Amino acid sequence: MNNFEIILLIIMSFLPPVIFAIWIRNTEKYNREKWLPIFICFIWGATIAIIAALILEIILQIPLSLTFKDYSIVLFLMPVLIAPFAEELTKPLALKLKTVNKELDELEDGFIYGAVAGLGFSATENLLYGYSFLIEGEELTFFSINIFIFIFLLFMLIRSFGGCLLHAAATAWTGYGIGKSKIKNTSFLKIMPFFIIAIFLHAFYNFLVTFKLIGAVIGLFLALFVAGFSINIVRKKIKKLDLL
Repeated sequence: MNNFEIILLIIMSFLPPVIFAIWIRNTEKYNREKWLPIFICFIWGATIAIIAALILEIILQIPLSLTFKDYSIVLFLMPVLIAPFAEELTKPLALKLKTVNKELDELEDGFIYGAVAGLGFSATENLLYGYSFLIEGEELTFFSINIFIFIFLLFMLIRSFGGCLLHAAATAWTGYGIGKSKIKNTSFLKIMPFFIIAIFLHAFYNFLVTFKLIGAVIGLFLALFVAGFSINIVRKKIKKLDLL
């Protein structure tokens, strides 16, 4: 990779999630969240959460590999079962950090902090996928550099919309559960329904983009619709709770 590609990769990986994080934070009209806990949630998602999720996915892949001799089954179960569980477990733990947790004083706060943690995660995920795309693309010598850069930009734009909004929407629900549990002083088990919603959203999105039976293009468009629809619901919930 040359310097231009590296700079482009970093910008395309982090700029959209940062813009989305500001957008989500500003959805709240009254008593908006402070920038420090927003920043901490984003950094948590972009660093600790993604490292912990990768380690957990590797650990959980071992029993799958031992159970199923057909590795294609393992390749299918990883994105639709293991990854959603591992990632939706590590991302919302940002809300347990002291600086963030003390700011959970309104029900909509959990949605916001959860979404921002998910966006931080998606930023680093974009970086990793984009890097892999560029490295593999260097072998595709039949493409001119201009066409290749265009394809790369299209790839990153799709990830920036679908992946970013999916991570934000899914983790927002667990964040809401954590915030609600703290504010209403309820049992930790009360978080579980929202955690399940997060896993289901994430798993369904991954299923659509990886399952080829319905067609790659159709699956991609359906996945993008799910991501956009899901974040729209989250923002409506934030606006509604903000008025209470």
